[in-house]
Amino acid sequence: MIRNRWSTLVLLALLLAIGLVASTHAADSCQPVFDAMSKVLVTPSHVFSTQGAGTRAGAKPPSESIYFGGAIYVKLNDKWIRSKMSAQQMLEQEKENREHGTATCRYLREEVVGGEAAALYSAHSENEGVKSDGQVWISKKGLPLRQELDIDVGDPSKIHHSLRYEYGNVQAPPV
Repeated sequence: MIRNRWSTLVLLALLLAIGLVASTHAADSCQPVFDAMSKVLVTPSHVFSTQGAGTRAGAKPPSESIYFGGAIYVKLNDKWIRSKMSAQQMLEQEKENREHGTATCRYLREEVVGGEAAALYSAHSENEGVKSDGQVWISKKGLPLRQELDIDVGDPSKIHHSLRYEYGNVQAPPV
């Protein structure tokens, strides 16, 4: 039960990160970000995430996720589990978030991330009382390379997430 709850929390954090800029009301400048955050769900990828303290006391341990073959795998307590939520279900959730939220994005500049050229975008979104502000670096291949995200769930504290995306040699982990 605890593992299932922790798995749900990790997936929620990733869903919030992926849905960072989810809105049909967004300016055209959000389209590259929407496309990248959708594309990562259907591309074999390994996502490394850390949750900083923000204004909450203490940081959470790092987490990892793998998207492979339509499945989502999450590493908890050094053990990989397959999520009950598929990549397709997450895409559908992202679509729903876009329909019910608002977002604005702005292209900032070109930067290099891990030796790869990337377009840097800032993004702000609001959905059902949750506000998020962040930056996402998108490769020339249209995939996110890095993301920094501050989430405000309405209480006096905020949560900071840092995500790093890798695409080489990704395999489904043993579960």
